[in-house]
Amino acid sequence: MFIYKSFRQIWLSGNIQGCLLFVYFLLITTSCGQQSKGFLSSSAYNKAVDTATIMYDNGHHKAAVNYLDSAFRHSSNLSFKQVYNYYYFIYNYASHIKADRKMALLYADSMLNIFDTPEKKLKFTSEYGQAHLAKGDVLFDEHRYNEAYSYFYEGKVIANNNLDDCTMGDYSYRMGMILYKQEHYSRAAVYFKKSFDETRSCEGNFNYFYRRQELLNNIGLSYSKMLMNDSAMHFYNKALDYINDNIARFKDRPQMGEVSKGVVYGNMADISIREKDYNKAKSLLRKSIAINLRKGNDNNDAQHSELKLASIYDQQNLNDSLLNLLNIISLQFDSVQSRETKQKWHLLMSNYFEKQNDHQQAMTHYKQYDELKDIIANENKKLKEADVAEQVKSLEKDNEFNNLKKNNELQHIYLRVTVVFALMLIIIISLVFLNWQKSKKNIKTLGSLNSQINHQNHHLENALRDLKLNNQEKDRILRTVAHDLRNPIGGIASLTSVMTEENYSDEQKELLNIIRETSFNSIELINEILEATESASAILHKEAVEVNSLLSNSVELMRFKAAEKQQIINTFLLNSPLEIYISREKIWRVISNLISNAIKFSPEGSAILVMAIDLENEIQFSVKDRGIGIPEKLKNQVFNMFTDAKRPGTAGEKSFGLGLSICKQIIEDHNGRIWFESDTENGTSFNFTLPKN
Repeated sequence: MFIYKSFRQIWLSGNIQGCLLFVYFLLITTSCGQQSKGFLSSSAYNKAVDTATIMYDNGHHKAAVNYLDSAFRHSSNLSFKQVYNYYYFIYNYASHIKADRKMALLYADSMLNIFDTPEKKLKFTSEYGQAHLAKGDVLFDEHRYNEAYSYFYEGKVIANNNLDDCTMGDYSYRMGMILYKQEHYSRAAVYFKKSFDETRSCEGNFNYFYRRQELLNNIGLSYSKMLMNDSAMHFYNKALDYINDNIARFKDRPQMGEVSKGVVYGNMADISIREKDYNKAKSLLRKSIAINLRKGNDNNDAQHSELKLASIYDQQNLNDSLLNLLNIISLQFDSVQSRETKQKWHLLMSNYFEKQNDHQQAMTHYKQYDELKDIIANENKKLKEADVAEQVKSLEKDNEFNNLKKNNELQHIYLRVTVVFALMLIIIISLVFLNWQKSKKNIKTLGSLNSQINHQNHHLENALRDLKLNNQEKDRILRTVAHDLRNPIGGIASLTSVMTEENYSDEQKELLNIIRETSFNSIELINEILEATESASAILHKEAVEVNSLLSNSVELMRFKAAEKQQIINTFLLNSPLEIYISREKIWRVISNLISNAIKFSPEGSAILVMAIDLENEIQFSVKDRGIGIPEKLKNQVFNMFTDAKRPGTAGEKSFGLGLSICKQIIEDHNGRIWFESDTENGTSFNFTLPKN
């Protein structure tokens, strides 16, 4: 219902732009509502706020409020600042447009009530200070001046404690306005200048741009009231320059710059009237009226300018123009209600009828003028009697007293803490002294123990050095024995191979085959022993090696061995060539050893999978078989040298238990990792990684 009324109000006003904006918002809310079962998201609500703000600035105040209220009620999970800004929006409308003090006070209290935790007051200090100033404004409008000053001062204290210059500027502005209404124009000008300086860092915000041009205008007004025409004109011109220099930054609100200039033109006319330059004054007033009499602009200021123009007509005895203008003004009283303007209107009507010798009408209007004058004077009397400076001093004294009281309480706390700390310090010193006495005894004991430990360390170092030498000697002997045994055993293997081709009996050939097979197994064991002893001390010679080429070559060399058991080796290479920096020979040994083991422990006719996988920072190699697997009890021994986890292959092949130990050492020398996954039903997958860099 709210949405329909808002649209109808904008449509009847003839504002096409406003209608388009409304339709845009309606589309947003409809789509968002469909997505979230009738509730706007936080971002969709922000768009609604932007649209409502533009509607408000275009003069559709009530429609904008209804419109935002509907969006607020159909939104969920709004942030603290979104809720605060909603209340502030409605408060502004109630206070400045509708002039409904009861409604304004309700929303000012709502703003303060949402600061229900100390954390919110600390996190949103600027909003907390502004909420106090807003409530002070409402109380001031209700002529509850002492309460208003209290809220103003509380807002100032919050801003001052948090170095919030923008809120401090708002406080100074209010002090300036109060002093201006009390006719203390010189002191008002000081506060307006102070506010202008304090809000210098707040210029990015449109509201502060509007406030700062108003401050320059208010300084000019203050000087004008003090009859300092040159100073007043200087600040009026500064206000116009400031508007012209900055309004381009706010392209969505171009009319607000014109509204501001219209107000300044009307104030500049006062000086021309004072200097009796009526033609210039009329020109300025007509410019001001033409701007601010438009719907959505500052109609109240336009009415003031019309009354100034009517005063000129009165002084120049342009009676027809005077009556015509006063009749136009009377038609505006339904939409723009101000006692001050009505008071001036009745006085001018009285003057007009007096010139027309219609004394009865003149007296009627003069009585109404006099009644309004008395009402306004009585309202302002309480304000003028209030001493702002004294009130502020009193509040400052109260604040100072409260601070002293808090400081006194803190000092008592600090004193108690100091006493406790002193007692603890005495206890600590006593404990330190006792421990020092004990430590002297312990140091002697530790010295003796340290000597024993050093002596034992010396013996351990000698033992480790001897062990290292023994290991080196063992490796040397193993290499020597292996080299010395490899040639004769190789000769035996070759000789028995030749002899099996001679005409021996089957029994003799069987014995020769046993000798040959034993010789080949011995050679394989000798090779593994040599490789194990060399791997421990060999220096890696790394080079750039292409992964796919290395893997393909390794697999091709092993296909013949796999063919003996009718096995198939399937290879999966990288999608694109990639080089890594490794020892080609060493890694070839690892791949060949893993494939050889897969062939050895897989049944005839099975498939073996060999693949390379490109990971983020490394290459993973995998060799997977469907063989007999590794029993759980042997898994911890697989990578040990001379391990007990050696078993014959599926065709009775011998296993010496050195190969995987050598593989692990080579991979770790390359800063890689090697592991396996195995069970007796699905076979074994050996994996290792090598870094890319």
